[in-house]
Parts: sequence; C-alpha cells; structure tokens
Amino acid sequence: MHLVPAERADHRTIDGHRVCDAIAAIGEPGEVRAWADRFALLADPGRLALLLALHRAGPIAVSDLAVATGMKDTAVSQALRLLRAAGVVEGAKDGRVVRYRVVDDATAELLTQCTTAGPAVLDSGPRAVRSPRTT
Repeated sequence: MHLVPAERADHRTIDGHRVCDAIAAIGEPGEVRAWADRFALLADPGRLALLLALHRAGPIAVSDLAVATGMKDTAVSQALRLLRAAGVVEGAKDGRVVRYRVVDDATAELLTQCTTAGPAVLDSGPRAVRSPRTT
C-alpha cells in the first residue's frame, strides 16, 4: 500500500492493491477540485442549456441565446459572465454584437457526451416502483 498517506496507513484494508489503484485514480486534490468546479458549472440547467446551444450552434449573440433558451437577456449575460470568468466561453466582438462560443476543450467534450449519450444513459438505473393504493 505504497500510495496510502501516512495518516491513513494504520487503517484496516481488505484489498490493499485496490486501495492504491483507487488513490491513483483519484489523482491530485487540485485536479479533483477543478473537475468538481467544471461539473458545478454544468449542474445549473440554465448554464447547461446555454453551453449546449453554444456548443452545437457555434458563436451566437446574447439576445439569440435568450430566445433559444427561453431565458431573459440579463440572466443569459450573468451566466455568460460566470462561464467567461471560468474560462469556459469567450466572446468575440463583431461591431456592437458580441458572439460567444465554448473554448474549453474538456467542457466541449462533456457537452458532446451529453448530446450523444443523452439523459437516458444517465437515468437507466433501477427505480423504486410504487404499488398502487388500494382503498
């Protein structure tokens, strides 16, 4: 168990080699935090809708994104500000219009997976079935 930190070395394990494999799979805490932050950006339905639209439609203006997503212009602008600060999107000015696009490759790959796999893949686990009520 060469990867187990000293403060956890005295814990009982069942499969020590799997513990090391799991530690290696987790990686550096900073990388885990970066992925968690990326997933947090995608966790909001409004931001995800914007990112999907940007990913599939290419560079598009705020007002057009608002129409496409059903969001208000101000909400789109606020979400884009957050996504821009995170380095996920960038805007290019064309006269008075700014068109946004996805620039983060890892996020683009996740969005591709969202559009190819679809939610059914994520939602295909077992479900609790309610029995009908009898009165």
